[in-house]
Amino acid sequence: MFKEFRDFAIKGNAIDLAIGVIIGAAFGAIVSSIVDDIFMPIIGLILNGVDFSNLFIVLNNPNNVPVPSLAAARATGVATLNIGLFINAVVKFVIIAFVLFLVVKGINSLKREEKKEEAAAPAAPSKEELLLTEIRDAIKEQGTPRTAALAAPRAASTSTPAAAPKAAAAKPAARKPAARKPAKPTE
Repeated sequence: MFKEFRDFAIKGNAIDLAIGVIIGAAFGAIVSSIVDDIFMPIIGLILNGVDFSNLFIVLNNPNNVPVPSLAAARATGVATLNIGLFINAVVKFVIIAFVLFLVVKGINSLKREEKKEEAAAPAAPSKEELLLTEIRDAIKEQGTPRTAALAAPRAASTSTPAAAPKAAAAKPAARKPAARKPAKPTE
């Protein structure tokens, strides 16, 4: 069982998957930083100074506590609908999806180029073709004409083809052996 697990972990796709997850997590952190620290402040500035990280709607504030920011709402336990954080998550998703689209598109174009190169390169002759080529070349070197028969000649027939049916017809039909008569008892 340990050997099977080792083969799975080392030879299988588990290592590739682990590397993909680690790179994906690192890439997600980079995209989060780009969205939170670069894109959203610029978009907020364009939209008259809206800070998307603090864009929320108060759902329930039973003590009527002033809620100037999302952090203050969380500290006081006020229920909020965090629209700005949702918008940030959507922007992150769009950026990640677009980058992954570009990566997959690049990989597919490389695969297409490899297929074109493989199709353009002629296939090497098989062992049988090489052997037949050598035989042909050896025959040419011996000076044997190309039309030489490769099979043994047929033995001459004693009868002509037209006479063969007549000979078969003249042959008497095979006779069945006569049934034996029972022997007479001797007295």
